[in-house]
Parts: sequence; C-alpha cells; structure tokens
Amino acid sequence: MDSVGASFLSAAPEVTLVNCFRRPYDHAVAAARTCYSGAGIVTAEQVAGDNAPDEEARARARQRRDALAASIFQAGHHTVFQHAHFQFALANVSRHFTWSFLHSHPFYNSEQVSQRYVAVQEGNYAVPPLAGEALATYRETVQAQLDAYHQLCQALAKPAAAAYFQRFPGRARQPEQWQSEVNKKAMEVARYVLPVATFTYLYHTVSSLTLFRYHQMCRLYDAPLEQQIVVGKMVECLLAAEPEYARLYDEPIPLEETPEHAFVASRTAAETRPAAFRAEFDASLEGHVSRLVDWKTNHETILAQSVREVLGLPRAALDDDEAIRLVLDPGRNPLLGQTLNLTAHGKLTRCLAHAAYTFRKKLSHTADSQDQRHRTTPGSRPLLAAHLDGEPDYITPELVRHDEACERLYAQTMARSWEGMSRLSALGVPAEYALYLLPNAAAIRFTESADLLSLRHKLAMRLCFNAQEEIWRASLDEARQIRALNPRIGRYLLPPCGLRHLAGERPICPEGKRFCGIPVWKQDLDAYRRVI
Repeated sequence: MDSVGASFLSAAPEVTLVNCFRRPYDHAVAAARTCYSGAGIVTAEQVAGDNAPDEEARARARQRRDALAASIFQAGHHTVFQHAHFQFALANVSRHFTWSFLHSHPFYNSEQVSQRYVAVQEGNYAVPPLAGEALATYRETVQAQLDAYHQLCQALAKPAAAAYFQRFPGRARQPEQWQSEVNKKAMEVARYVLPVATFTYLYHTVSSLTLFRYHQMCRLYDAPLEQQIVVGKMVECLLAAEPEYARLYDEPIPLEETPEHAFVASRTAAETRPAAFRAEFDASLEGHVSRLVDWKTNHETILAQSVREVLGLPRAALDDDEAIRLVLDPGRNPLLGQTLNLTAHGKLTRCLAHAAYTFRKKLSHTADSQDQRHRTTPGSRPLLAAHLDGEPDYITPELVRHDEACERLYAQTMARSWEGMSRLSALGVPAEYALYLLPNAAAIRFTESADLLSLRHKLAMRLCFNAQEEIWRASLDEARQIRALNPRIGRYLLPPCGLRHLAGERPICPEGKRFCGIPVWKQDLDAYRRVI
C-alpha cells in the first residue's frame, strides 16, 4: 500500500498481527480446487507443489495456484477467502475510527476496552495534522472535555450513589464497601463529554476477504486519513506473514470516486440544511427514542404458518396461538432459556426470520457504538459532516438530569465542544479533522432494520438492567411498540432473567455477582424504571 503523506501528531497507531491461519493463501486455493475434486480433499501442500519431484515442477504448481487465485478473486468467487482469519491487536486508534469504520459492517469480531469501566487517562487521544492556532484550539478543546470528564466523575458520585442504594437498599448500611461500584456508574455517564478522538485498544479479527474490502474502502468518509494509516499497517502485517496475497491487492478506491463524495461536492453551503434535517427527523420520532416506522403486515400469521410448515401440520392441528407459543415461549421452547444463543440453529426458531421491523432512532455516539455491535440488526449510519453545523446537538443521560449542577456543567461542556469545532471550521480545517472533537454525547440519527430472529436476541441482551442506560431505554421503547403491534410476539421480548424464569432455568439471573439488584422477571415491561 502506498504510504500516506500526512500523519497524526499523536502517538502512531499500533497494529500487531497476533494470530493467523497456517498457510492461508494456499488453503484458499485448496478450498477452491476441492469444489471440483473427484479425489477428495485437496491440500495446501498439493496446491503449492510441496511434494513435486523438483523445483521446476514446484514452480509450475505455484504458477497454477496463483493463476487460479487471481481468476476466482476477479470473478467474485470470494467464499474461499473467508476461511482464513487474522487476529490483530490495535492500540492508539480513535473511538471515531472504530465506530465509523471497524464496526460499521457485520464481518468482524472485536473486544475493546470499555469506557464504562476503565478511566480515561490524560493525553490519550488522537491529534490530526494541524498547526498554529488550529492545533492550539484543538488541544484546548480536548483539554476542556477531559477536565469536565474528571469533574463529572466526582460530581456524579452523589446522584449515582442515591440511585445505586435505592436499587440495593441493603448495601446502604456499608456505603464505603460499594464505593467502587458507585464510581463506575458515575464514570459510565461522565464519559459522554469525552471526545470521539479518545484512544481505544482492542483485539480485532477479520477474514482475509474482509481485509481486502478494508483496503479497497479505506479512503471513504468519515476518517479517511486514520483509516488509510491503520488499514495500511494491517495489510503490511498480513503481507509480512503471507506475501502471496500481494498478487490480489489493488489500489484503494479514491474518496473522490465514492457516491457520497460526489454528492457532497455538488452541494453549495446554502443547500446543506442539517438544522432542518434534525428538526424533521426529531419530529418524526413523536417522542420516542426509537420509533417503529415499518413492519411486515402479517407477522404473527406468517410466523405461525412457518411453524406449521416445519412440523408438517395443518392449521386444524396447530392454531396460530399455540404455534407462536411453541417457537417463542421459553416454557415450550427451552432453547430460549439458555445463555448460548441457539436460535439460528434450531429448525423452529429459524421461523423468526420471517418477521421484520424497522426503527428510526436517535442515540448518542457512545450508545450507538454499542448498538452497532449487534451486527445482524444493521443500520444506515450517517455521514457525520453532513449532519453538523455550529449548533450543539447531543444526548443527555438520565443521571445528569438528576443533578442541577451536573446538568449545568454538562451543557457548558457541550457548548465548549461545538465552539471548538466552529473555530476550527472558521480557520479552514477540514471537517474530517474537526469531527474528532465531537463528544461521545453527539446525537446520531439513523434507521435500523432487523428480523425477529436477530432482534429477539438483541433485545434480550439490552433489556437487562446491566446494559448501558441509554441503549436499554431504546430497547425498551422497541419492545413495547412491538408488543402493542404484535402482542403474541411482544409478550416474549424479555431480558435473560425473564426468559430463564419462563423456561424454569436456575439461577434465574445468569449474571452471578453482577445481578442488577432488581427481580426484573417479576415485572411487566411497562413497570421497568431505572436511572443508572
């Protein structure tokens, strides 16, 4: 990959290939040849000519291997390149890059450090290639955000303690014993003022096919410079371990050739109306965090019929109510009470794929960073630069609203963040770099769709009272609307404890010492309440 001309002023991204398949390139070609082999499995050793009688024969084998690899790659027969996976350790990469690029598709696995539980340290943030007044403005704005974070970590301890001991009244007799838990709740909310420039570190695993796609798309919005740098290093690591892949790589698609860039470049300043868009979108939510805006018309009927089809039964032998209970009631379907999600593998539960729902949502950047990890409930995330102007646009967590002084500091920090971005814009700084000053609280508006098979699992995970408060609130909003629309389906959209209770599983809460403190399985969705 060509070297990138510009670079960040902060610590360079660290990319390490920590695990990979043995001979991944040879195995990809072996898999392709096996499809047409009448003699059984073709091995990597065979395609590479390891057992050939001389070097000339080995060279001919490798030529045939490379020709076949190039041929199937160019023809779009890419499944053979999905077998080999590569595990990377990434550090000094921004939360902005992670949200915008690494986690914006379904074909990966990541485990990254959580800002909910790990305090952010001074200086741990990306600094784009700025100079002079622009650089000073950028650093001053980030420092103000970090100062506010530390202040809120302390200031939110009091309202967090009140909410915590209301949930765990027995623990109020020894508050010092639980202070670390209270502090975590305060820190979880304080992180909303941090910039998306904040560094993260993570394990990130992708197939060779996904890495090909990363390489082709690394110059697209929203963070093309950081994307090129990090993806370039990932590809370098891959080629150091398996240089044969170099034959298949082409140049990345230029940003200027993407449809997003073509449209944005064609618009004048007068034609960009983010304030009007925001007002229109927010009005369409009608007071919801996540509003149900579309669905198939006969969800329950189709679901019941598909259950009968699996079992080979006529309606007279299994009516709709019983069919739906059979697939969704954990008392009838014990698979739903297990912590290992098995629904995509059960014949009956695969019927859930026929029902589907679409939501219009407004979440903070930090809550959406969790929402997008549910890769089978995809959303159309925004081109951030097109959504922003000089007007602060953010989400305020529930705990902040419970303390007037904290809410005032929070609002001041948001205003300071947007002021910093506006100053950068006035200085001619590209939006790409100014976006790194966005706080985690920045509002993200998008549409998300999911089939019931995937959505049921997501809601089970996020209706748990241990889930982050904002995404929990959005999930509760969704579950209630589905229940109103399809009551026979919606009655079974519950957190893990509710599902396990219906299934007769013990313990009812699978979280052990992380039990949220509330017997949620005894409550109706309409009774769910929480601050932290």
